[in-house]
Amino acid sequence: MSNVEFQTIDWSQVVKTEHIGETGIAFWQTLQFAGLRVRIVEYSKGYLADHWCEKGHIVHCLEGEFTSELSDGSEHVLKQGMTYIVSDDLSSHRSKTQNGVKLLIIDGDFLKLTQ
Repeated sequence: MSNVEFQTIDWSQVVKTEHIGETGIAFWQTLQFAGLRVRIVEYSKGYLADHWCEKGHIVHCLEGEFTSELSDGSEHVLKQGMTYIVSDDLSSHRSKTQNGVKLLIIDGDFLKLTQ
């Protein structure tokens, strides 16, 4: 990972890309730096991810509510103001929401599993 200079981000100027889920749509606004990705992600009503993810993330719920479903069958509901953190390769997880949600998601090399 390299240094990131001080900067402000006007998210209204960051292009949204669409990512189709198993059901619903995710809209990503992404900033990519060397070894670091920062995103605002919005899931539509009825969204269910189309894959199980093993990547590490810091996920903070900005608006709404969603469930992080783990492959072991456990479910974790996150509401506005809540955060989850996991390193790479420590869980298989996917997101779902009934009513839609807006998230801040940060991931990158600093979340790689160390041994």
